Amino acid sequence: MNKRFSTMAWWFTIALAIFCPMMGVAEGERSPRGGTDLTDLSLEDLMNIEVSSVSKKLETRREAAAAVYVLTAEDIRRSGATSVAEVLRNVPGISVARLDANKWAVTSRGFNGRFANKLLVLIDGRTVYTPLFAGVFWDVQDLALEDVERIEVIRGPGGTLWGSNAVNGVINITTKHARDTQGGLLHGIVGTEDRMIGTLRYGGTLGEDTYYRVFAKSFDRDEGALASGGSGGDGWHMTHLGLRLDAEPWSEDRLTVLGDVYEGGAGTTDIVSYPYPPFMWPLTSYQDLSGGNLVLRWQHEHSDRSDTAFQVYYDRTNRADEVTGDDRDTIDIDFQHHLEIGQRHDIVWGAGYRYTKHFATNTRHVVFDPKNRQDDIFSAFIQDEIAFLDEHVRLTLGMKVEHNDYTDFEFQPNARIAWVPNERHCVWTAVSRAVRIPARAETDVHINAAGFPFGLARVSGWADVDAESLVAYEIGYRYTPSNRVTLDLAAFYNRYQRLRTAEFWWPSFEWWPLPPHVVLNVVGGDQMDGITRGVEAGIAFQAMSWWQVRANYSVFDIALDVYSKTPDFYSIETEGSVPQNKVCLESRMDLSHNVELDAMFRYVDELESFDLDGYCSLDVRLAWAPREDLEVAIVGQNLTDNQRPEFEAAFLPSVATEVERAVYASILWRF
Repeated sequence: MNKRFSTMAWWFTIALAIFCPMMGVAEGERSPRGGTDLTDLSLEDLMNIEVSSVSKKLETRREAAAAVYVLTAEDIRRSGATSVAEVLRNVPGISVARLDANKWAVTSRGFNGRFANKLLVLIDGRTVYTPLFAGVFWDVQDLALEDVERIEVIRGPGGTLWGSNAVNGVINITTKHARDTQGGLLHGIVGTEDRMIGTLRYGGTLGEDTYYRVFAKSFDRDEGALASGGSGGDGWHMTHLGLRLDAEPWSEDRLTVLGDVYEGGAGTTDIVSYPYPPFMWPLTSYQDLSGGNLVLRWQHEHSDRSDTAFQVYYDRTNRADEVTGDDRDTIDIDFQHHLEIGQRHDIVWGAGYRYTKHFATNTRHVVFDPKNRQDDIFSAFIQDEIAFLDEHVRLTLGMKVEHNDYTDFEFQPNARIAWVPNERHCVWTAVSRAVRIPARAETDVHINAAGFPFGLARVSGWADVDAESLVAYEIGYRYTPSNRVTLDLAAFYNRYQRLRTAEFWWPSFEWWPLPPHVVLNVVGGDQMDGITRGVEAGIAFQAMSWWQVRANYSVFDIALDVYSKTPDFYSIETEGSVPQNKVCLESRMDLSHNVELDAMFRYVDELESFDLDGYCSLDVRLAWAPREDLEVAIVGQNLTDNQRPEFEAAFLPSVATEVERAVYASILWRF
């Protein structure tokens, strides 16, 4: 299969290069800077960028009653990042840590891990949160970053609109309309860690009001470094093909079709257990990664006060190595209606259905029982934004009702209020409830977690766990004293219930695998509560017409409490998995009309759970556009360290490698 896919990708790329210039091209982006040109906008204008993740309708970021941060296409381009996870490093309140060359731990407001289970991630309306281990497999969230329009990051609950698992935040990635990516693009990167990244994209027209783009992307990343020396066997490569079509068959209708297929692989070294010496062995294997998706979205504008949207998508994922395998099909259907009633009420309501079918690959290390499973989620929501005092005050009330196969009905209400006395100030506060429903790994799994002489310690799921729940209290303030300065503050206090724990259970005996051995059983539970609190602050300053400075600071605190009267219960979640303090500084300079110098500095506090020291990191990017359609850049990443550890895997333990200093050169040509 790999050979056939690689051959198809090769010929697809050649066809794009040869035939696409012959097709019809509408007027679109031609500058190497790409996308919507935000370089001429003031910071005040950037605060007025419209977002949709907070209320599922367009509103300005300034007036949104939530802690929202927007990464624009310009932010992504000038970050020098080559993957979606790395782009998120400078967002306040977001913790990003690299486990090895192909794995990340990404979370919002606490509880980090490879499978950070309280953060919902969407790409063009398609959720990429996996119900297998509850979290996101970042190694397959590959995008042509040149085609991303914006990334909206909501810190805090989003369950009323986005459903279960949007507990601590929502990351909503939106790619550009095909109309904005007309013509050709060729982008090549060569470096020490990102050894090769190649992207070829072409956009054209099919008639007067129909636009399309197609792209092919391939990359190869070097292995990470072990703390003891040598390479970690965690190299990563992938080939990705995709298309997007946007059409307006009638003046009131918009149709969007998106599709992707990918195939690749990633190395990993897992820690596996046996009842004989040396009991805990590193097992290096190769993960086969493949999948694809197709999204259809139709939007109809009934009037300037009413519109509807209907979306359906199919998603296929497959991943397999010597420890476990995941073969999953998902179908998701979503309907939404936006309606303004009178002068006060702005209502959004909708309903959805998701079906997922999972086939597990059982091994001697990880077993799912039952091996195969089908799950359904039915949902409906309504939210009303009520305007008062000439629209200076807006009260938002909402409720989401879901039914799932694990915990039956779940209710997620939401109340938000924003006071916008004038264009300079916005004060907002919110109270929300959100839930996280159990994953298969919390109910159906058996994992051999440790070995000892003639024995194994085995962690098993528990079918009777309840959904984790959160009640969140938030307050925020945005201030724009001039078009040169913006200030954004947010504070939160979160109360969690039914967090995951584990309990020693009755031992058992097995004859296989040899030798005969005792099994110490550890069973999952939900006997823990917790409190988190923190403050996130960001400031942007246009120091000169050619120099912009941004800074943000996040402070975080957590306290967990196992409340079971059984002394054998202990915590699965840990208090020290995210840094208590995080500081980010960013400088952007336009040294001339065609030379850019960007620098990103970060301080990340220690991680007490893994006994990892805090670190400082510096990235620098120098770019030159010798002509309008060409850009050349050189980027240095992690320049303050030769190599450093950032995280360790606790669940499904694997050998972590260290983040190394990296340099790459890129050339981007638009035709």
